[in-house]
Amino acid sequence: MEVKYAVYRSITPEDVLSTIYAIYDEIFEDIDLFSEKLKEKKELLLVSAHVGSEVIGFKLGYQLNEEIFYSWLGGVSPAYRQAGIGQELMTIQHENLQELGYSCIQTKTMNKWRSMLILNIKNGFDIVDTYRKDNGEHRIVLEKKL
Repeated sequence: MEVKYAVYRSITPEDVLSTIYAIYDEIFEDIDLFSEKLKEKKELLLVSAHVGSEVIGFKLGYQLNEEIFYSWLGGVSPAYRQAGIGQELMTIQHENLQELGYSCIQTKTMNKWRSMLILNIKNGFDIVDTYRKDNGEHRIVLEKKL
């Protein structure tokens, strides 16, 4: 299996949706809410993984300010997990963010996404905060200096 990666630096919300729609829907399911939230974001950066013409994984984020980038969403299709694709997506994202001049990357996760929590910690992220949303879900805030 040959996995190829692509980086999109100035991508519109519509382009993001057309690129990752199927994989997002497979992992997270609530595409309408995602589509609405996506329209609010500025300075999007998308890294995608492909096998042939199929998108099998992605890492998407946006600028919080000139120094901090927020790594918002990412995932790998269940059929392609445990092959190092999530790690490579993160590596490519971080390399691009350094080139763009960011000094810090922030992300949030939940206990139910343990594989993402572990991947972040293995890659130098520190847990800097936790909180509960109104619906009771516990969130973990992580940051990494680039």
